[in-house]
Parts: sequence; structure tokens; C-alpha cells
Amino acid sequence: MNRLMTVAEMTLRELIRRRGVLLLLLLMPLAFYLIRRGSYIGQSVRALLLGISWAVSTAALFATGAARELEPRLRLAGYRPHHLYLGRMLGLWALGVAIAVPFFALVAVDGSDLRYGGVAAAMLCAVAVAAPFGMLIGAVLPRELEGTLLLLTVVAVQMLIDPAGSGARLTPFWSSREIATWAVDHTDDGYLARGLLHAVAVTAVLVLAVAGVSTARLRRRRHVRHLPVT
Repeated sequence: MNRLMTVAEMTLRELIRRRGVLLLLLLMPLAFYLIRRGSYIGQSVRALLLGISWAVSTAALFATGAARELEPRLRLAGYRPHHLYLGRMLGLWALGVAIAVPFFALVAVDGSDLRYGGVAAAMLCAVAVAAPFGMLIGAVLPRELEGTLLLLTVVAVQMLIDPAGSGARLTPFWSSREIATWAVDHTDDGYLARGLLHAVAVTAVLVLAVAGVSTARLRRRRHVRHLPVT
């Protein structure tokens, strides 16, 4: 547990040190919210959730890329693969919650006639899914430009796809949109149940995928060089 907390703290320190990045992480959800603010409140809340998902996924993508050079040293120091990816994920979840809190306060002040517990649940689901999703992209696509373009594509599809369609459930952030519908439109509790179940299932799948990819990559031990036998 101490090693997990150490890696989580290292991840947060690396991200906090980049103040410009943190500012952009806060500006993206705010821009998403304000663009839709002049219309129906439900649209602004849904756009805000996508902005939070984008911000946390982007942070996870860059944190994964930045850790590539440090991971071999930590492995030599005795850290196991699960210490590295789980510790980083914990740090990103903490960062995501820190990003979501001021925006929840914004919705609470600016909105009305909302199920605020549902808004909070939707934000937590967005954070829960976004962290391993960004980490998985960062692990599979080592080049940050390619990863950023893939994230942009996913968010664009999420915004344009019909949430009632069967294909929408295959998108990673469908859960937050479903819960937001329950919170904003006061629909039946089935929306809440489906959203929570989807978030748990997608998060579990993404965490397992990150574990598999990260463990396979870290066990290659590229930092070890065998000298030829003479």
C-alpha cells in the first residue's frame, strides 16, 4: 500500500508541477459547459461531463507517457508492475475528483430542479472510466499525438451518437450521459441503474486491460542488457 501511495503521489506531483496543464484541464470542461449554457440545462450538464472525461483522459494519457522513462528505475528499486499502474491510477482518480468538485459546485449554483446526487454520481463515473481509459491509450499508443487524436475521436463520437441507440452502449462514457438523463430529466430509476452498471463494467474491463498491457510491457525488462558469453 505504501508503494501504491508513493506512485500516486509522484503522479500528482508531476501533474501539479505543470501549472499550465492544470489550467487547461480546468478550462476544457468549463468551455464545454459555457458553450451549451444558453440552451437547455441538460445539454450543458452533459457537455460538462464530456469535458471532465476528456480532461481526465488527457491527463492520464500524458502521465502514462511521462512515466515511461521512470518505470525501469522503479522496477530495479523493487516496485512490481501493479504498484506502478495501480498507483498511477489512484493518483489520476484523485486528480479527477479534484477537477470535478468545483464543477459540481458550479452546477449546484447555476442549475435548478436537478437531482444533485445524480449529477455527482455521473461525474464520479466519468472520472472512474476516464483514468484507465486514458492510461490504456497511453500504454498502447506511445506517441502522444496519436493518443490525443484518438481521444478527440472518441469524445466526438460520444457527442454525436444517439444515446438511445444500441451502439451508444459501446462508447466508454455512455454511463455518465445515462445518469445525467436521470438527474436532469427526472426519468425513472432504470436510467440510474443502467448507468451505474455500465460504469462499473467498463471501469473493470479497462482496469484489467491496463493491467495486462502494462504487466506485459514492464516484464520485458528492456532496462536489462545481457552481455554475450565469450
